[in-house]
Amino acid sequence: MKTIRFALMLTVAALAVIGLSPAYAFHSGGVAECTGCHSMHAPASHPLLAKGDPSSTCLNCHEHAGDTGPSSYHISTAPVDMPNGIAPKQRTPGGDFGWVKKTYGYLLRGTATTDPGQSHGHNIVAVDFGYVADPDNTTAPGGTMTSTDLACTSCHDPHSSTRRLSDGTIVSPTKAQGTQYAPIMGAGSYGLVPPAGLAAGVYRILGGSTYTPFTGGTNFPGVPSAVTPATYNKSEAVNQVRTAYGYSATGGYTSWGQWCATCHGDMHTNSGYVHPVEQGLGATIAGNYNAYLKTGDLTGTTANSFNSLVPFAENTSDIATLAGHAQNNDSQLGGPTANDGVMCLSCHRAHASAWTFSLRWNGENEFLTLANTAGVSVYPSYDAVGNTPDGKTLLSQNQVFKGYSQAEMLAAYYDRPATKFAPYQRQLCNKCHIQD
Repeated sequence: MKTIRFALMLTVAALAVIGLSPAYAFHSGGVAECTGCHSMHAPASHPLLAKGDPSSTCLNCHEHAGDTGPSSYHISTAPVDMPNGIAPKQRTPGGDFGWVKKTYGYLLRGTATTDPGQSHGHNIVAVDFGYVADPDNTTAPGGTMTSTDLACTSCHDPHSSTRRLSDGTIVSPTKAQGTQYAPIMGAGSYGLVPPAGLAAGVYRILGGSTYTPFTGGTNFPGVPSAVTPATYNKSEAVNQVRTAYGYSATGGYTSWGQWCATCHGDMHTNSGYVHPVEQGLGATIAGNYNAYLKTGDLTGTTANSFNSLVPFAENTSDIATLAGHAQNNDSQLGGPTANDGVMCLSCHRAHASAWTFSLRWNGENEFLTLANTAGVSVYPSYDAVGNTPDGKTLLSQNQVFKGYSQAEMLAAYYDRPATKFAPYQRQLCNKCHIQD
């Protein structure tokens, strides 16, 4: 009976994630069913958790051995499903934590080099699933959070009381005797606008102004705004998935940069030496973004320039506006205006990626692609076949493919064919700066 009940719970959660019943997702925008995470009489760890630690409890549902491709709300690929040469399976906007388990060796200008898995993203501690603390950084880069404390619950509030009201404002009610507050009716990630008297959760149940990400830290300054399509974990071989990120510093919201700075504060304090965030792009940069399609092609327009590898924050927190832009069918490819902005997630994935520093593209080489003898854009890899126009073998270009297989290169770019890029495509910093 217990097995049947658990299966039904997962089925309902899966249907909710794909948009068939958003009000009945397992989390439903706030605190979930207690017994989904806690075991009253046979706990594995404190506080009455069903698995050995908080992140393992999350991955008990969010990782599934046997996935053959992107699957619903899964954000981690089991090791058995990604042996050497095989990439992690999930394609969520935040990335697949499985990449932090993938270490590569390659030649960089003739020198043997290692690309360690721990450099690919946030090293959550989930012992039951083989995730351990970052061995290189004892504290969060630019902050004081101890790496051994990093968990899914560092960013996501599993008992989230922060909610979005019908007027769009964010509140974290005080649950004291004699008070009243609007009940959460459903998840806040997919554009739900609740009626008066009810509330939606916040995007991805992220920690709000009453939530502290680590012991000894400070509370988050608010929650950032975003809306994602109901089916978001999918290949981008044909259509891109657009998560519409927003920006506001009022009504209980904060910017993505200030939210991330709760743990990575020094990233924002070295004035003059950090990439600007929390400000409008301006007409020139917005114009560059909209014109740039790929190296050598500046024929883009505002209507067709969006690239999910370089997203931006819209200058609004209006859920209806963001929901209209959050699509997975290439119907919303509009680029930024001068008032929209760059943010941490413009360059980084929140969980992990194929690349160092959780970047959305290979930031450690001049080229993202090469070309075959016909001049057609191709991904290099250790199992690539063919030559470049100057007669060099694709196999010899170690510094470009970093020890990846062709399958891993495709997965790193969410299955985009190499022809989506130019031959000898340069860094995607050029999307805003056009230096190629």
